[in-house]
Amino acid sequence: MKMKTTIIAIILTLGFSFNGTAQLKKFGSDISKTVAGKTIRVPYTDVITYMGYAEPGNEDEVKDGKKFYYIYVWIPAVAPELGVRMMSPAGKVKDKKATKSEAYEAHADSEDYFDTYITLERSTIVSKDNITEENAKSATWVTLTTNDDSGEMPKQPSGSSYNSLLRYTSVASDPTKALTVGLYRIGFTTYKTGEVKGTFVAQVAAPVKLPGVAMAKTIADLNAALAK
Repeated sequence: MKMKTTIIAIILTLGFSFNGTAQLKKFGSDISKTVAGKTIRVPYTDVITYMGYAEPGNEDEVKDGKKFYYIYVWIPAVAPELGVRMMSPAGKVKDKKATKSEAYEAHADSEDYFDTYITLERSTIVSKDNITEENAKSATWVTLTTNDDSGEMPKQPSGSSYNSLLRYTSVASDPTKALTVGLYRIGFTTYKTGEVKGTFVAQVAAPVKLPGVAMAKTIADLNAALAK
């Protein structure tokens, strides 16, 4: 009984820590286990982290009156599930593997933050050789799912739960809804029409290892990461 209690305590402790991003719990998938009547999400196996800074004027597109920013992700293998979450302001990062943009480095101490709204989109680009800025602009992008506010995420300095988290499970029987090899992007903006300004941390995760996965703010940076 004592050993079982200890194991439960360790699991719960892990649930309130993450070896990458401060202020974030361990990122768990839709797969869960029940331990002593408590439902514990199984942690994602692969988690990659990107730190950035958004400000008026460097948005990528305006859709429906909203200023959208994109982070590109190359998924090198079929995935059963993908998780995406974003927090603003970013807080401090302890993960040495986290990618930090120059804009983030320049504004790391900024107190600016925004009400995050995120999308997970898949393109018609399925080969690394076809990843160019021109192709990314002309590709068809399909929104798989979105999220505005998540109670699983830390609250913002205002005290509101305006940070975002989504999980998407592949539908293997439907090619339009399957998580196949290809170029994806995280779109983000604010829920209400307005300016987007502040630091942020974005994470993409999977329940299986995806050797060769890459994440970057621009197509040029993504290709540079894939070339390493």
